[in-house]
Amino acid sequence: MDKDSKDYKEQMQAEHSTPLHTGRGKGEGPLLSIKDLHASINGKEILKGINLTIREGEVHALMGQNGAGKSTLSNVLVGHPAYEVTKGSVTFKGKDLLAMSPEDRAHEGIFLSFQHPVEIPGVSMVNFMRAAVNEQRKYKGQTALTASEFLKLMREKRAIVELDGKLANRSVNEGFSGGEKKRNEIFQMAMLEPTFAILDETDSGLDVDALRIVAEGFNKLRTPQTSAIVITHYQRLLDYLKPDIVHVLLNGRIVKTGGPDLAQEIEQRGFDWIKKEVQTLP
Repeated sequence: MDKDSKDYKEQMQAEHSTPLHTGRGKGEGPLLSIKDLHASINGKEILKGINLTIREGEVHALMGQNGAGKSTLSNVLVGHPAYEVTKGSVTFKGKDLLAMSPEDRAHEGIFLSFQHPVEIPGVSMVNFMRAAVNEQRKYKGQTALTASEFLKLMREKRAIVELDGKLANRSVNEGFSGGEKKRNEIFQMAMLEPTFAILDETDSGLDVDALRIVAEGFNKLRTPQTSAIVITHYQRLLDYLKPDIVHVLLNGRIVKTGGPDLAQEIEQRGFDWIKKEVQTLP
């Protein structure tokens, strides 16, 4: 390891959860700022002091073993009512995110791609997405899309993720395969054009071709202002998405932060070496 790499590693160990700013983002301040976030579900504390800063244009990977709190963080950020924030703050675009309703968080530009997308029988994809898009436009003071305008937009966005037109005309996720559901999630992201996306194990259950299509769809949608948290156990998704910063979540805290090479090291060595490293820190 060269001196610069060693110094970087020591700095990250000392600061634990203070991410490196890559300079890719255009904004002056952070897009998302999480400070000492604690959260519980059913009285059990899951998040035990999360600190994280994400700027415009940055993609952060969040890795860790099952039960570490990755999905809990996602649910807290989008406002899932089952989770209680007991301490800390979250600001998004300079606004108090925790004071917003889940609907307003979505309208402000936060999007969550679910690990296990649910089926909604009886609700067509067309009606579902038209309602979502027009509610977002209403929030921004824009006029609703006409039926023809919406269908044109839907065709354009559907092509990005190679979503079959027959699927788009069915009920939301009903009868979809695992890969089709994940592709549909990215299609929804394309329609809503969020500024901050959370991909919660989007690669789970995908074969190589489906993974490529989903990842390429996300990359096509990225702009210099698009930021994301990518939650994954595996390097293979990150090979496509190329995160700027990688964090390791352990027992409700971010215990290690580094560059893309950290994910590669985890792929080769697992998480035990990080657990031992954390135990030796003061």
